[in-house]
Amino acid sequence: MGLEVKNIVAGYTREVPILNGVNLTAQDGRVTVILGPNGAGKSTLLKTIYGYLTPQEGEVLHDGKRIQDLKPNQMLGEGIAYLLQGHSVFPRMTVEENLELGGWIMRGDQKRMQTALDFVYARFPRLREKRSFLAGILSGGEQRMLEIARLTMTGPRTILLDEPSVGLMPSLVDEVYEEISKLKDERYTILMVDQNVRKSMSIADYVYALALGENRYEGPREEMEKKLDDIVREWI
Repeated sequence: MGLEVKNIVAGYTREVPILNGVNLTAQDGRVTVILGPNGAGKSTLLKTIYGYLTPQEGEVLHDGKRIQDLKPNQMLGEGIAYLLQGHSVFPRMTVEENLELGGWIMRGDQKRMQTALDFVYARFPRLREKRSFLAGILSGGEQRMLEIARLTMTGPRTILLDEPSVGLMPSLVDEVYEEISKLKDERYTILMVDQNVRKSMSIADYVYALALGENRYEGPREEMEKKLDDIVREWI
């Protein structure tokens, strides 16, 4: 069933909402991309979905279950993981310790934790090689890879990605998108915001464009690619 957002009104103050009745569906096993200029409400929408902000109106459903009243620390238990904007590794902890933090809900089950680590290392062999390295000495691309790997520790069904390529050199952006493409191939449900419009569109199945906290355009990637120049021209 995926993730559904229905008529969401939300913001950082009740007097000035950022989102004004946003609707969105991220279907199971597909990549859904949210476009929009700065201030359109893209990151605010992800934060609202994940419980960092409580919507004033509307509802959020995951596999048909209402989740808008849940807190962020309950979301992993619901099968939803979230990559926040900017680097979020713990630089003075090892790669493996960072991964273990991603599986904190399994901390009382060492066997399950080890199984999750083995699975992640099989998918990310470079991280296995550097499992004892401090995360802070990894390259920017490797740190982002570690963040993505950490998301998969609990086997979520749905992953929210907020600006996964921000601050990275073009060559590292390609590496990060290669990993996101692998998640797509494995049929994760992915809802993503990224400033790199062309790159995010290249792996999208369905695209939404927001403006001033409202739905402006939506459609399959092929349809939205034809409108992209007009959409970007509106932002400018």
